Amino acid sequence: MTTIGTPLSPRATKVMLLGSGELGKEVLIALQRLGVETIAVDRYANAPGQQVAHRAHTITMSDAAQLQSLIEREKPDLVVPEIEAIATDMLQALETAGVVRVVPTARATRLTMDREGIRRLAAETLGLPTSPYVFCDSLEALQIAIDSKIGYPCVVKPVMSSSGKGQSKIVLPRDVGAAWDEAMAGGRVSHGRVIVEGFVDFEYEITLLTVRALGAEGQVETHFCDPIGHLQVSGDYVESWQPQPMRAAALQKSREIARAVTDNLGTGADGQPAGLGLFGVELFVKGDEVWFSEVSPRPHDTGMVTLCTQWQNEFELHARAILGLPVNTALKSPGASAVIYGGVDAAGIVFDGVAEALRVPNTDIRLFGKPESFVKRRMGVALAFDADVDVARAQARLAASKVRPRAGGAADD
Repeated sequence: MTTIGTPLSPRATKVMLLGSGELGKEVLIALQRLGVETIAVDRYANAPGQQVAHRAHTITMSDAAQLQSLIEREKPDLVVPEIEAIATDMLQALETAGVVRVVPTARATRLTMDREGIRRLAAETLGLPTSPYVFCDSLEALQIAIDSKIGYPCVVKPVMSSSGKGQSKIVLPRDVGAAWDEAMAGGRVSHGRVIVEGFVDFEYEITLLTVRALGAEGQVETHFCDPIGHLQVSGDYVESWQPQPMRAAALQKSREIARAVTDNLGTGADGQPAGLGLFGVELFVKGDEVWFSEVSPRPHDTGMVTLCTQWQNEFELHARAILGLPVNTALKSPGASAVIYGGVDAAGIVFDGVAEALRVPNTDIRLFGKPESFVKRRMGVALAFDADVDVARAQARLAASKVRPRAGGAADD
């Protein structure tokens, strides 16, 4: 797709995002800067992306009938899944029938919508190194898997969740029941199924943003951004920085693993290498050794750091790639990001300290505009750039700490 029509005209190029949170919002903005007509879909009204799109719809995206009806009514050129809880079988049927093109492919969306599909692809089909794992569909099966194969400590996750929700570390047998309950409560969709993983003795984690884009002759080319380091608490990202220093051999292995996974996910139902876009490939690293962890066929939360580090951030890269346009993954400056949490459970919160945050040298912030806050909900992010990554990390944390969300009151009217 190298011809782009005018928005809100009969020749418009239309892109529908399924999931319109903070990541989807930035993708929508990037698409609009390229003259694309955008349609934001989410499960709740006034999601961040719905606030900036040409049109917004609120539906249950895991309901195949609702989703199919909306797609057939809007007739988008591209459907871009941005979350896991989607009726992927229906998307695959529509793609096979030629009704719509799914980014990167409907098959990739189906495989990555839960941890089981992508883990089995990586470990069992592609033979990539991963942590030891077992999938379990009952508390009893979980206990048996830990006792007979995985051991302690280990990690339990729902097969479908995001941002660390439902994830627990198990150190002792007495923790197993609570971990099962946490996984059942934290999953995107209640599958009654979890993955239990053994610990890998790693030094650090990275996200390797990998882009499949068209070359000058129409061939699919793979591009890599500089590796992103990140800090997680209870499975949820709280800081990221770019670049993460790595040994040359580990970086090469990381790229080989990322290419293997994304080449496979980029293969369409007809076997053609059609899938374009940006993938967030998560990896564990120790010395020269690298283990595959997970992959998202879309921009990654840790990649928000690219808003201040790259000439084309991850959202611009995704938008350009899916439209068949050239991409540039070059680093502009080292930098870092730090999460701004809600801190309170309230609707329509206000933010104090924004000016103080922006007075921290070489920083910026993004407030996502989510209509409802929770104590541990990500409501914004602070960004900082500096030639020294450690300085950038400290500045990002400082800026984030100065933003103080609170419940709004009559005094604010």
